[in-house]
Amino acid sequence: MSFYNKQNDNKPFFQPHSKRLMDQVREVLRYCHYALRTEESYVKWILAFIRFHNKKHPKDFGKREIEAFLSDMALNKNYAASTQNLAMNAIIFLYKKVLDIPVVDDISAARSKKLVWLPVVLGG
Repeated sequence: MSFYNKQNDNKPFFQPHSKRLMDQVREVLRYCHYALRTEESYVKWILAFIRFHNKKHPKDFGKREIEAFLSDMALNKNYAASTQNLAMNAIIFLYKKVLDIPVVDDISAARSKKLVWLPVVLGG
């Protein structure tokens, strides 16, 4: 079971000064020089994750709750695989960079299936 990326363990952990969780997320995203659109997307998916679990604080969650959220995206809401990956990256960012809580790398949520597009053959 691996936790943090070993090459990033040497960097000092940035402590946000805000009291509210989402302000802390925005502060860390800006400290790490993420793009504005990335910040907007991450904030959207972190809020969706919190709302999915009835507005409880994410520090109380674990692997099971993360997998439940991502599986719900694939099975009940029919999100694309790339959208599911974006949501997972946002949640991993929240735990590793903002809350400083280790997250296991083997999250095994149900994955969205990529659609297979058949070529359209124009006949005469």
